[in-house]
Amino acid sequence: MAYVNYSAGIDFVSGALAKPKNDGQHTHEKMLLAQHRVAATTNPKCNRLYLRTPVKRNSPLSQREIQIRQRFTAVSQAIKARKADLSKLTTDQQNFRLQKNDPDGAKTMKAYYWKICGAEWDQQHA
Repeated sequence: MAYVNYSAGIDFVSGALAKPKNDGQHTHEKMLLAQHRVAATTNPKCNRLYLRTPVKRNSPLSQREIQIRQRFTAVSQAIKARKADLSKLTTDQQNFRLQKNDPDGAKTMKAYYWKICGAEWDQQHA
């Protein structure tokens, strides 16, 4: 990943700049992708450039990687359920505002959900 600054007059570019081709002698497998981040973030650098090539994993997943993937799946599902629960919404918004300016506080509501749901999952599976 690289951060990108475009020429004057171009704020951002998003999408494939070069795609893989399989025609004749000019064959390549690389794809050049430009991305403009639109999600809430505290990072001012929102333009990114990726060179995507096919990757094949040579080793099986480690036990730690499996645990990390399971945690991610469980926490993301808990976040989805919590966001849909209207009985917790007002309390979550108030608690988010209270901790937002703390040194270790989450700066976005999404980060706050990841923080509290992740802590709940960690406490249950410690």
